[in-house]
Amino acid sequence: MKDTVFSLVGKTALITGAGRGIGKAMAEVFAQAGAELFICSRKEEAIRAAA
Repeated sequence: MKDTVFSLVGKTALITGAGRGIGKAMAEVFAQAGAELFICSRKEEAIRAAA
């Protein structure tokens, strides 16, 4: 795992708009920091690709 500035181990995050753009980037960073994620998007295909 890559070094991160902060740790989210043991934390849970809900990220909307995680299929693309800023939401997807946030989901990737939160996952690298150790968070358990719930992600959603308006487009099912986008969220399946992001998962």
